[in-house]
Amino acid sequence: MQKHTEQSCGRFPRGGPVSHPVPFPPARVSQDPGGGGRGGACPVTLPGRDCAGAGAGSRAVARRAVRAGVGRRGAGAVGRWERKPQPRRETARMATPSRRTSTQSPLASKRAILSDPSSEVPSKKKSSVPPAAPRPLPSSGPFVEGSIVRIAMENFLTYDVCEVSPGPHLNMIIGANGTGKSSIVCAICLGLAGKPAFMGRADKVGFFVKRGCSKGMVEIELFRTSGNLVITREIDVAKNQSSWFINKKSTSPKVVEEQVAALNIQVGNLCQFLPQDKVGEFAKLSKIELLEATEKSVGPPEMHKYHCELKNFREKEKQLETSCKQKTEYLEKMIQRNERYKQDVDRFYERKRHLDLIEMLEAKRPWVEYENVRQEYEEVKLARDQAKEEVRKLKESQIPITERIEEMERQRHSLEARIREKALAIKETSQKCKHKQDVIERKDKQIEELQQALTVKQNEEHDRQRRISNTRKMIEDLQNELRTTENCENLQPQIDAITNDLRRVQDEKALCESEIIDKRKERETLEKEKRSVDDHIVRFDNLMNQKEDKLRQRYRDTYDAVLWLRNNRDKFKQRVCEPIMLTINMKDNKNAKYIENHIPSNDLRAFVFENQEDMEVFLKEVRDNKKLRVNAVIAPKNSYADKAPSRSLNDLKQYGFFSYLRELFDAPDPVMSYLCCQYHIHEVPVGTERTREKIERVIQETRLKQIYTAEEKYVVKTSFYSNKVISSNTSLKVAQFLTVTVDLEQRRHLEEQLKEINRKLQAVDSGLIALHETNKHLEHKDNELRQKKKELLERKMKKRQLEQKISSKLGSLKLMEQDTCNLEEEERKASTKIKEINIQKAKLVTELTNLIKNCTALHIQKVDLILQNTTVISEKNKLESDYMATSAQLRITEQHFIELDENRQRLLQKCKELMKRARQVCNLGAEQTVPQEYQTAFQDLPNTLDEIDALLTEERSRASCFTGLNPTVVEEYTKREEEIEQLTAELKIKKVELDKYRENISQVKERWLNPLKELVEKINEKFSYFFSSMQCAGEVDLHTENEEDYDKYGIRIRVKFRSSTELHELTPHHQSGGERSVSTMLYLMALQELNRCPFRVVDEINQGMDPINERRVFEMVVNTACKENTSQYFFITPKLLQNLPYSEKMTVLFVYNGPHMLEPNRWNLKAFQRRRRRITFTQPSQ
Repeated sequence: MQKHTEQSCGRFPRGGPVSHPVPFPPARVSQDPGGGGRGGACPVTLPGRDCAGAGAGSRAVARRAVRAGVGRRGAGAVGRWERKPQPRRETARMATPSRRTSTQSPLASKRAILSDPSSEVPSKKKSSVPPAAPRPLPSSGPFVEGSIVRIAMENFLTYDVCEVSPGPHLNMIIGANGTGKSSIVCAICLGLAGKPAFMGRADKVGFFVKRGCSKGMVEIELFRTSGNLVITREIDVAKNQSSWFINKKSTSPKVVEEQVAALNIQVGNLCQFLPQDKVGEFAKLSKIELLEATEKSVGPPEMHKYHCELKNFREKEKQLETSCKQKTEYLEKMIQRNERYKQDVDRFYERKRHLDLIEMLEAKRPWVEYENVRQEYEEVKLARDQAKEEVRKLKESQIPITERIEEMERQRHSLEARIREKALAIKETSQKCKHKQDVIERKDKQIEELQQALTVKQNEEHDRQRRISNTRKMIEDLQNELRTTENCENLQPQIDAITNDLRRVQDEKALCESEIIDKRKERETLEKEKRSVDDHIVRFDNLMNQKEDKLRQRYRDTYDAVLWLRNNRDKFKQRVCEPIMLTINMKDNKNAKYIENHIPSNDLRAFVFENQEDMEVFLKEVRDNKKLRVNAVIAPKNSYADKAPSRSLNDLKQYGFFSYLRELFDAPDPVMSYLCCQYHIHEVPVGTERTREKIERVIQETRLKQIYTAEEKYVVKTSFYSNKVISSNTSLKVAQFLTVTVDLEQRRHLEEQLKEINRKLQAVDSGLIALHETNKHLEHKDNELRQKKKELLERKMKKRQLEQKISSKLGSLKLMEQDTCNLEEEERKASTKIKEINIQKAKLVTELTNLIKNCTALHIQKVDLILQNTTVISEKNKLESDYMATSAQLRITEQHFIELDENRQRLLQKCKELMKRARQVCNLGAEQTVPQEYQTAFQDLPNTLDEIDALLTEERSRASCFTGLNPTVVEEYTKREEEIEQLTAELKIKKVELDKYRENISQVKERWLNPLKELVEKINEKFSYFFSSMQCAGEVDLHTENEEDYDKYGIRIRVKFRSSTELHELTPHHQSGGERSVSTMLYLMALQELNRCPFRVVDEINQGMDPINERRVFEMVVNTACKENTSQYFFITPKLLQNLPYSEKMTVLFVYNGPHMLEPNRWNLKAFQRRRRRITFTQPSQ
């Protein structure tokens, strides 16, 4: 929100009016304008001069002046005010002679002043704390219940401290525009729990607190016969909340609203409270809204309640009528539908009789089936008992055979035991034979080993002789080779020289490899640096891409033009800068909001050229050919980029400024030069919150044209006519484009650093290639030297090896000659041992022959026992065969028995299942017998399954003839019958309820409509009278299109201002602004005498009236509002006509502000009254 206030210096006046009844004609009251920090009392206007349009010859008027209670800002304090003590107020009222009354003497006038009780207000001394609650007014005074006795404001809108004491009847609040008249109206509304939005100024209560103050206060004192009601509202700007007090005791907003409503105060009703910004809305009220406002304002308390009840009753009546109509129609449809389906239902029941017979047949069939199975069960049970007896007889016949088989088994076991004994004896004898055989074999083996040992010794002796011969021959060959080998020359110097060369080559190779390692490490370091620089450049590019993405999303044409420019830079002679928003780089993105608020968006997306021809080429290509909407500007020929500001920043730091706009960002020289030339960014300072707190002082002392604070922009201008300073402020918008910061200088530095790294990498790679070649050459040389050294060493070692081999062979020959053996002695020893072994072997053969004979006798005995056992086994097998035959017959019989028993159990289970099924079909329990009705029905039905199945088939065929029948039809038929009965009962109840509502509507309508018609007739009578007195016509009637639509009732105002026209309804479009104001005012005056509200407020309603209508309306307001027993009336206007009629019951409140106000401590009310009396008393003599 942007505000413009013209003052001598600063934004808002610091002071506000305080009501003081004074005995003099209308005097001016001023406020401190806030620029000079001064405040004071008001200078008095001489009686002969006009004041706010009121003539000196007016009738006697009770007047009150409003004086400013001004605070002075303390030295060095920020945002605090110190209030000076104010002089005690004195109560006085003066009657000025009128043209129609005789002139009174000064003494008589003085007595009249002192005896007038209507002007008595409790005196109160101003202090630095909120004013204390005043003494309650006497209940016998002229104020009506709920009238406003006192209005106090502190730090509210244009006022620092202000108190207004209105009169009980008509209160005229007069003052020039912007002095603070409507602030009093706002105080009344907010102080009586009104909503801020109703004033039409702001939607938050914190906006009503004076700028620069953290808290504000409004206090309203209402008259009550039981004791005045003081409502205090303290407003906290930071929290946008209010604290409420009633008679200095904390309370809640709801309690305040209840207290205000109890006094019938409706600040939201335009018929009672018409603020300046809502005057035009009164004519926009619809007829329905006007009726509601009138009911609440002047009707009895129950009238609006009856109206609301009527609307609710009528809505319920409509709902009941609709419901009854719908139910009746639905009931008729249900009856008609049931008639259509009656024949289908009869056919359904015919089909059901056949189905019942089928059901009975199906019920008897399980019983018949059960009886058949039961008889079969008895037969199977008898056969099973016979099979059981046969099994018993077969088992008894097997007992003798079993005993004989057991005896044979015992004989078999005895023979097998004897056979096992013989086998064991045979085994032991065989083992002894085998042992003897093993001993004989060992003796044979010993003989063989002796013979083999002798043979081995003979072979060893032959081999020794052969090896001795071979060794002697080998020694002879080696000695011949040693003699033939030439004398070995001295090779050690050559070996030492090659060794030194080899060491030198290896040192050079190690040094080369070390350099290669260093180069590789250097290359790795450079590659890491390159990757780091690449990452930084990518991050910069990403930030730049973010800015370009924002440009593309918001201004696509500009983005396309940027792409074209990057591809066609060769077409331009001089430098062309991309859009300013891309080239600007903020040093701190928090300051981006200042640049975006200072430079318009059209220039932010403009291309900057240094040459006019380049710009024309660009625009021709981009605008004309590509049809892109782009902006272009030309930088000044002489650069402004480095132009110094007119004032040093050090001089401005005392006000909280920290920089000029130019220092907040970097940009190319053409862009910076253009912005300095066009938008003077080198002259616009940027401040902090401290700057905003000192803004009035900054504007006055610095004379800067543009200022930025933390969240606002200030533009200061000087009026060409009055030389006054005009300041405006706007809230800063949030930055959108420049929040992304890209340091282009650092990016260029990184690119140069990347080039240097690439150059170093190339140098390192070249060095590595050279070192690898050197290392390869050294490796080859090293291999050659090693080969030469190896060959020399081999030549040096060959003679020494031959000498060592000869020495070794001689030693081996000596050992072989010493190792001799006596073969004859060895043969004699072997022959003796073989004879001894043959003697032992003959003894063992004799023992073996005896053991073989014993073993043969045992075998013969074992064979005899085996033959006996075979005979026993044969007899046993025959008996077992006979037993198996008997057992087979027994198994067959047992199997037959088992089958019969299983069949019996199966039939028994089937009987149980058929019995259970039959009981289930008849719905019988386990212990229940078949009911008599089933027995009687079963007697008439067939008794065999075939007959039952035949009859079932016949009945099913008959039932199937009834096709197309749906059971749901019968269910729906029955359900509809029940629903018809239910709907009939519900319809009867609804009709009774509808009759009851109609009776209630008739009663409430009679209580509401008749008083309403009388009320509208009274309003019409007054309204018509007021219009006829103005030589115009007007009427008010109760309008409705349908008498039963109570929510459509409304008050229609019809007026005509010329005799040649007809009455037309008052609308926002048909009448002129002045005619609407007159109609609105006269309607409110018509309500005045009927009004049950304690006061009415009308703000600047006479502004659109011509002088004639304004004079007529003013006379009516005075005559109506100053009658006895009428409510209090506030009439706010910036001006009045001359020579208007006034009443003694009027109270006139003047509000002034200006640069020449007296300070509060210089204002002496008593001295001013004495001086005024002297001037007044001397007038008759003149």
